[in-house]
This record gives sequence, C-alpha cells and structure tokens, in this order.
Amino acid sequence: MKVLLIGYGDLAQRLTPKIVADGWQVTGLRRRVAGGQWPSAAMIAADSRDPVSLQQALGGVDVAIVTLTPDAFTEAAYRATYMDSARTLATAIAALAEKPRYLIWASSTGVYGQDSGEWVDESSATEPTGFSGRCLLAAETIIGALPVPATIVRFSGIYGPGRNRLLDRVRQHGAAAAVPEIWTNRIHSEDCAGVLRHLLTRFNRGIANPDLVLATDCCPATRHQVQTWLARRMGVSADSQRQQIPARGNRRCSNRRLLATGYQFVFPDYRSGYGDLLAMNADSQAPNPAG
Repeated sequence: MKVLLIGYGDLAQRLTPKIVADGWQVTGLRRRVAGGQWPSAAMIAADSRDPVSLQQALGGVDVAIVTLTPDAFTEAAYRATYMDSARTLATAIAALAEKPRYLIWASSTGVYGQDSGEWVDESSATEPTGFSGRCLLAAETIIGALPVPATIVRFSGIYGPGRNRLLDRVRQHGAAAAVPEIWTNRIHSEDCAGVLRHLLTRFNRGIANPDLVLATDCCPATRHQVQTWLARRMGVSADSQRQQIPARGNRRCSNRRLLATGYQFVFPDYRSGYGDLLAMNADSQAPNPAG
C-alpha cells in the first residue's frame, strides 16, 4: 500500500516512521529536498501548486495525506498554501484514470468564528472573521467536493518539540491575566501524527472514517490557567503579563467525535504534554558528563 505525504514538514516526518512500521510505502512531496535526510521515505521535489508534478506524484497512490504550512501569516500566503493547493489537487485528481482511494486534508479550528467561550464541534457554524479562517474554509470546500473519499481534520493549536513560542512568552512576560477569561485549545504534535495514523489504520481495515474530525486534546483551558501552570513549572514569576498578547480565538473545542472513533491520546491535556516538553528541554540543556 502506497501513501503520498504532500507537504513533508514536521507532522509528516513524525508520521512517517509510524506508518512505515505498519507496512506502508511512503513518498514525501515538498518543494525542497536537497540537503535533507529522509531515512524512511522516498522524496519528490515539487510544488503542491504544480498540477503536472502533483498528478505524476499521485499516480499509483492508494492514500494522499496533505499537511501544508504557510510561509507567513499573511492572506497571500494562506491563499497560496491552502486554496491554490486545494484547487491544484482537485485538477490533478480529476485528470487521473486511477484515483487515490482515500485522502486526508489537515485544516484548523481557525475556521470557527465563535469568540465568547462557546463549545464548538463538527456541527458548529463556521463563520471565520479573519483571512486565515476564510482561506482554510474555502480550501475545505474544495476538498469536500473531490471525487474520492476524504477526511478533513481540523487541528487546534499545535505544540511540541521545536514549538516553544508559548514557553518563551511565559519566561519573558509571566502568565496572562485571569480577566478577561480566554479559552484555548491545543494538541501535541505527537498526537497530530497519531490521529493521522489512526485514520489511516481505520481506512486500511475497511472502516469508514468521518468526513470531518476536530482534533484537539481533552482539556480546553483558559490562557491564564495554562500559563500560570507553565510559569510555576518553569520557576518564573506568574505575575500578569506586562505585554498583553491579543487572542485569536476564545472557544472550547470538543473532541467527542474523534474519541468515538477509538483514538487514544498520548498527551490528553496540557499538563501531560507540556510536562513532557519541559522535561525534554531540560534534558537537552543538561551538561554532558562525558564532555
């Protein structure tokens, strides 16, 4: 069984050894492959917005998994990354006589516009107010119309190794104030890869997957709760931030549909996930006795 990973970044690289161990033959597609080390995947240097290259890469593939990352937080970058790539993917698949049997498209909870602490799930209204959510939602619409079975996965805020922005912010500014109460949602990058593997495994076993899944951990928490806990664990002052960071969302995301498919989280809440991340960071900074 062959799987093509379109957008071979952090999540795809985390996913690869897991599904290779499951017996999948993996090919990764990214714009630049020179100088990289790709021990478990054959690599194709191509742009996801090039229909000819994409059509060639999709030939003979059983499953395509798309995990794209914009170059910048701008409308132009989001349009190019999500909308243009989705259109190109639709063109390439339409031209194939033998199409992939399944596709997974990574999206984001940024498609929701709720900002008053409401609970949201897969049935909630999607009325994004910002350009990022609008571009993501437009791409989802294109993917939903493809002539192949597809699952759109809306990931909440991804954190994990190499994603230390929040840790750095708390070290510099302390914890966010308790008021206003801003709800946040997150998922560890290891669980992102785990969710993708889970859906792929279900497909391989002949089990139908939902066409839409919200992937977030089991513990929505306020910005103040998370940052106060982090400050205490890092031994820094938990006084309210001197520099207030605007919130991009204020909602609580439900993962009930994902849990109903049988997925079991590696890091079900921010304490377990950030606790592991802090331990990893501490180990990496510890002096080498042999040095």
